[in-house]
Amino acid sequence: MKINIINKSNNPLPRYESTMAAGVDLRAFLPEPVTLRPLERRLIPTGLYMELPQGYEAQIRPRSGLALKRGLTVLNTPGTIDADYRGEIGVILINFSAEEQTIESGERICQMVIARHEQAEFIPVEVLGETERGAGGFGHSGIK
Repeated sequence: MKINIINKSNNPLPRYESTMAAGVDLRAFLPEPVTLRPLERRLIPTGLYMELPQGYEAQIRPRSGLALKRGLTVLNTPGTIDADYRGEIGVILINFSAEEQTIESGERICQMVIARHEQAEFIPVEVLGETERGAGGFGHSGIK
């Protein structure tokens, strides 16, 4: 698949870091470092604009190393970029650690996965088909 992309940053284009990687890392594009206080969230620009094919979305997901080592994660996970969006890709980061965390320009802040999707037609009905599970949810199957 080929995706048209505009890169207004001085960072390299996103690329897969291994032959079987599902996502590419996106980098911060900042005029100066941004420091997030504990529980502070901020929209971090990437300088990237893209044109996805119809029937695809880009999912913005946290990087596991940032979450584990620094307590930084993507707030609306996964964030969705629709095929008709043409604005700059921004990433909502939040600091869940007890210390301030500084994000530098060029730092890899999230990963992006391109995924195919369908649009559904919703049909009003009076009764749904029965299943063994039924309406059970929110931990109904236990933890062991």
